[in-house]
Amino acid sequence: MLTPVSLAIGGEIGQNAAEQPTLEILPATGVPDATTTSGYSNTTVYLDFLARTAPFNLYPFVCVIPQGIFIAYYNEARILNEKTFATVKTLPNMPGAVNNPNGGRTYQLEGAMVLLPQYAPYTAPLGVLICGGSTEGGGYAIDNCISTQPGAANPTWTIERMPSRRVMPCMAGLPDGTYVILNGGEHGVAGFGLGGVPNFNAVLYDPSKPVNQRMSIMANTTVARLYHSEATVLLDGRVLVSGSDPTGQYPTPAGAWPEEYRMEVFTPPYLLSGLARPTFTIKNTDWTYNQTVSFTVTSGGTANLKVSLLGSTVSTHGNAMGQRTIFPAFSCNGNACTVAAPPDAHTSPPGWFMMFILNGPTPSVGVFVRIGGDPAGLGNWPKLPGFTLPGV
Repeated sequence: MLTPVSLAIGGEIGQNAAEQPTLEILPATGVPDATTTSGYSNTTVYLDFLARTAPFNLYPFVCVIPQGIFIAYYNEARILNEKTFATVKTLPNMPGAVNNPNGGRTYQLEGAMVLLPQYAPYTAPLGVLICGGSTEGGGYAIDNCISTQPGAANPTWTIERMPSRRVMPCMAGLPDGTYVILNGGEHGVAGFGLGGVPNFNAVLYDPSKPVNQRMSIMANTTVARLYHSEATVLLDGRVLVSGSDPTGQYPTPAGAWPEEYRMEVFTPPYLLSGLARPTFTIKNTDWTYNQTVSFTVTSGGTANLKVSLLGSTVSTHGNAMGQRTIFPAFSCNGNACTVAAPPDAHTSPPGWFMMFILNGPTPSVGVFVRIGGDPAGLGNWPKLPGFTLPGV
């Protein structure tokens, strides 16, 4: 039996130092290798494609898909075998900006990536959406989103123009399957003092609509948020907007946009309709794969009910590794309902999710559930006096 592991990919050996074009396995159990006594070989894997595309890939976009590990870096993308880390498929290069086809999507030419919604029975190829980025040299931020299905037989990229340019954006998946795009700047690249012209506008992206009709302009933030800003979905369906660490901003005088400690909250349209929120109760919040879990709708009815699961994410540099939006199968008999947990770790990697029910467009307040347990033992906290263990 193989031990569950985590991967550390890319980065540098120190601040502003040489790139580290490797994949490292943590804990250091090594790469599965039946020819060795232990069953594992070395714990780092050299990635020639990261060395080749340096230095515009220091925070590659990485996620688990049914076909293996999807990784996007600079203006390229590929699928890696999850056991050997060999390349399974190389995708076509990502299209860039209108004025520069070589525009990149990862740090320093930083855009943001999310996974598009997954719907039971999970037979459709998983979609990936990448928005914004920048170009080498001039630092002209990119004004488009691109999407693809890496697991499709012949994946291609679809381009959709955003209302404005955006580098260092944040994207957050919402309970209704839409996404909010916000923060960042309209010029420059990621880094301390290397970007400017703050983009105050929020954009809603709805993948259920036809291509090129999916973006709607929302309200403006009142705070410039550039490098190191974040957008985090809360249990009540709002989005916490925070951060910005510019230490002086190009092209305006140093100090024009200081380090930000102020926070804002974005209220999506589904909370502005005036409709009452549905409510529900659930006792089992620790789910195994394929498990059927009971819950009770306590207000709002079930005629137009939907259930969604949002991966509980930690985000950095435009990439929320655990971001995932899942609409699982469910059924109801009156107000007594059951929901089917996702089938496996390729559909839903082990971790924490926020469960919502929706009555039409309006979500309930969410409840944290854990799916797939804790196979890597990340919850094995020390049992110390006066320390209450977190978790379910």
